[in-house]
Amino acid sequence: MSRTFYEFFAGGGMARLGLGAGWTCALANDFDPTKAAAYRRNFPDAGLHLIEGDVWALTPGDLPGQADLAWASSPCQDFSLAGGRAGLAGGRSSAFYGFWKLIVALGSEGRAPRILVIENVTGLLTSNGGADFTALCAALAGQGYAYGALEIDAAPFLPQSRPRVFVIAARDGARSGFEGRVGANPFRTAAIGRAFERLPADLKVHWMDWAGAAPPRRNSTLAALLDPDTEVRWNTAAETERLITLMSPRHQTRIATLGASGERSVGALFRRTRLVDGRRQQRAEVRFDGLAGCLRTPRGGSSRQTLVLVDRGQVQSRLISPRETARLMGLPETYILPGSTTAALHVTGDGVAVPVVGWLAREIIEPLLEDLEKSAEGACQIS
Repeated sequence: MSRTFYEFFAGGGMARLGLGAGWTCALANDFDPTKAAAYRRNFPDAGLHLIEGDVWALTPGDLPGQADLAWASSPCQDFSLAGGRAGLAGGRSSAFYGFWKLIVALGSEGRAPRILVIENVTGLLTSNGGADFTALCAALAGQGYAYGALEIDAAPFLPQSRPRVFVIAARDGARSGFEGRVGANPFRTAAIGRAFERLPADLKVHWMDWAGAAPPRRNSTLAALLDPDTEVRWNTAAETERLITLMSPRHQTRIATLGASGERSVGALFRRTRLVDGRRQQRAEVRFDGLAGCLRTPRGGSSRQTLVLVDRGQVQSRLISPRETARLMGLPETYILPGSTTAALHVTGDGVAVPVVGWLAREIIEPLLEDLEKSAEGACQIS
């Protein structure tokens, strides 16, 4: 049985890939030409359901039928812990309300999606002192949804540290079936608990703690996903030495220790501005824990990760390649990336990790839909 979904802020279609072949896309929308072009290249049926343009320009008539799921990865910049924290009132994240007005309109027509997934950065939980998260929960409750949230880092699935919040909302008919499930919630973090405690009592009654089996142990590392050494462009020795001089003594000692070991080690490096002795200084910080740092969209030279290779005492460095970032998002090798590096990094750095979506589908979304269908069948038999 094929499920149907709408994919808002679709990007390169990573939510679609995560949901898998058992799902049919009824509508995909993104206003970004680069991402829309990538979507078209990778999904031959995109001409049937992809609408490129502002979500505010969509009408309920653009959304066919009643979808089982609406997925929304709305722009995150105004929620980001690194940003200005404008919250839902911010210009970019207010795109959420363009999505929400469609959900409300569909509800008035009796065809609201059965399940909603709203994905964003972890700052969503605390933006404006938690007021934005409370407003989101109030909006969901007002449309008859029960809801809960998970904070999932991609690290259990992929060698990338990428924490994100997933708010999952289901029509209240799912409550009776899902509340009876007994299971651990591996992604109900302390931050989720605090967000729940900040909610007023009338919103707490709609809360659901979604249970799901913990994902299997990840068996890949950053090093395993990299291009062959002979097929990439390495920095010059001077460029690598410049990066090392930007490191703190602790990071420099780590590099020296790895070099002395004679073993091959791969690390991921970011350049950051830190306060050192009361002055702002640029620092290079490298991790050798087998994980890449969180991929970003290319908005400046320091936003692109650098890889550091320490092998038999020699230290080399280079920028991460677009294909490597695709692997770190769980995209298949057959995924067609944009031709330019900047465009490719824009697509991968602003997406959702594919296997995380797959876990949510198996453990939460599809069981929820089964509960909703059983609830509807029971109501029909009673009537």
